[in-house]
Amino acid sequence: METRHDERVQQLLLAIKRSDKLHLKDAARLLGVSEMTIRRDINTTDAPVTLLGGYLVIEAHAANASNYLLSVQKHRLVKEKQFIGRLAAKLVKPHHTVFFDCGTTTPWIINAIADDLPFTGICYSLNTFLSLQEKPMCQVILCGGEFHHENAVFTPITFQETLDHLRPDLAFFSAAGVDPQKGVTCFNINELPVKHWAMKAASRHILVADHSKFGVVRGAFMGELSAFDSLVTDKPLLAGVQEAVLARAITVICEE
Repeated sequence: METRHDERVQQLLLAIKRSDKLHLKDAARLLGVSEMTIRRDINTTDAPVTLLGGYLVIEAHAANASNYLLSVQKHRLVKEKQFIGRLAAKLVKPHHTVFFDCGTTTPWIINAIADDLPFTGICYSLNTFLSLQEKPMCQVILCGGEFHHENAVFTPITFQETLDHLRPDLAFFSAAGVDPQKGVTCFNINELPVKHWAMKAASRHILVADHSKFGVVRGAFMGELSAFDSLVTDKPLLAGVQEAVLARAITVICEE
């Protein structure tokens, strides 16, 4: 179910695609809202639209929905991701072995873990590794391999080197899309081997996703919604998603 915010963003995207750019004043006039509302909309969406020199434009390298740029995504919905991080961090207990997925939400989980809590962190992305190495009581395991610049992940050449020797207590998974019928998805296929390994190896699977991800489907399939034990998010779920989550006995965490 789309909100008015979502509808406005979709109208903006269509208008920009027709003319390559749209002045902020014209956008406000088109949608019948204030310029401040337009600014707020583009600052609280994952849609690839930004304001440059008074014009709304599609962000470079993001016109295709299959593209993901870590440098762009890390500036979106920061407060929501911080909130999710605080909630998720409470699930990490002393001496846990924890898998942290790539993306821009998982570093906020790490940041919220107490510095005096001893744990082992498994990761395969550069930004997650940089957060883990700041934790003085964390034993960090970085799964090496080929480096991909667009999402800053390492894809292992062979799983036998590291991953097959590990059995995490918890696995935190980030996603770009969560849909009751189409399942949980992300942008990049190159992330799937490690994500799927974590799904098999971890004892508990925790999905972390802000409200903008629900009802969205991306190109790379992580797994069915039923594959996750818990969902950590920033807002109460819409009715359709709530029903699907309850039917799959998934624990929802969205309040501090």
